[in-house]
Amino acid sequence: MCVAGMPLAQAISILQKHCRIIKNVQVLYSEQTPLNHDLILNLTQDGIKLLFDACNQRLKVRGGVTLQLTGHRKNIGVHFNSQAIAPTIEQIDQSFGATHPGVYNAAEQLFHLNFRGLSFSFQLDSWNEAPKYEPNFAHGLASLQIPHGATVKRMYIYTGNSLQDTKAPVMPLACFLGNVYAECVDVLRDRAGPLGLRLRLLTAGCGAGVMADAKVRALERNIYFGDSCQDVLSTLGSPHKVFYKSEDKMKIHSPSPHKQVPSKCNDYFFNYSTLGVDILFDATTHLVKKFVLHTNYPGHYNFNIYHRCDFKIPLVIKKERVDSQTEDCTLTTYSKWDLIQELLGHPMEKPVVLHRSSSANNTNPFGSTFCFGLQRMIFEVMQNNYIASVTLYGPPRPSSHPRAAEPPAH
Repeated sequence: MCVAGMPLAQAISILQKHCRIIKNVQVLYSEQTPLNHDLILNLTQDGIKLLFDACNQRLKVRGGVTLQLTGHRKNIGVHFNSQAIAPTIEQIDQSFGATHPGVYNAAEQLFHLNFRGLSFSFQLDSWNEAPKYEPNFAHGLASLQIPHGATVKRMYIYTGNSLQDTKAPVMPLACFLGNVYAECVDVLRDRAGPLGLRLRLLTAGCGAGVMADAKVRALERNIYFGDSCQDVLSTLGSPHKVFYKSEDKMKIHSPSPHKQVPSKCNDYFFNYSTLGVDILFDATTHLVKKFVLHTNYPGHYNFNIYHRCDFKIPLVIKKERVDSQTEDCTLTTYSKWDLIQELLGHPMEKPVVLHRSSSANNTNPFGSTFCFGLQRMIFEVMQNNYIASVTLYGPPRPSSHPRAAEPPAH
């Protein structure tokens, strides 16, 4: 069951597990402006649409429901839609009690009847004239002159008082399932470049081992370049996967004399999919050498492999023609490449073009991405100018710096 506040990846996983029952699921999104429109999972054969917030990618509306397709519905034990009961406007009024006058949308020819967290739409295209509204004596449905027997076309379920103003709620406890999620990730850096990450983590903790006392716990953890594999495990817990590299296709940051030197052993990644973060370890020293932050935009080859990493990268920009004055700026998951170039300057080298595919004979339907290196950061740019991922690299932390002990995240 998909509940309000559920992450997109979890909802897709549920639908995939029931692929024999739930078929023909479409993923609808805006290719050029993915942040301006909700991300929609359209269950075409079931008459259901799941609307996810474009930014936090959590479920905010279960809507577009054609009641004739979705079977029985009831409110506090009273059915308002079944094989024997048609979801007419009179039945809705009897089951819920209309406390506010409805709203008529002339463009869509739909009449909307709204309750807290619930909205019904009635199709009016077969009517001879639009319903008339009398504001002087508006008392629920009595103020609307509409034919009897009009049935519900769609139903929307959401959080809050208004469908137009609804927002995705925080992730419910039932969605954690023993995982740790990142509320936000701050990049720690100095004037030369990145130093590490500060992660604000969320997990479902239990009081005294009793599930009834479970609540969301917030933890703050820091990891740095040069941390050992054991440091990371004790700080973040076990990764979801460990991936060993076969080759390095992105060597923009490598010194030229070493670009062609073959490696005798393979570096490896810790993949933290619910954090939206990958951590690369050196195969010889087993120390952190890279961080990869994933934005999880639809239209990218790796979409839905990771949860969105809501990162912030602080910058100190020198003002032109003003001596010794600087300006603080922040790059985020939602920054576009044009803005990044304005703040950091244009790259000196040509971008590395990434052609991702599952095998040599397959093509990538989303097209190539372009990787630019600036200030010890590699920005993977999609064709719509949004950032698919940011790779951070830098010199390892001196071993003489002691590390403060931190309890594991899970």
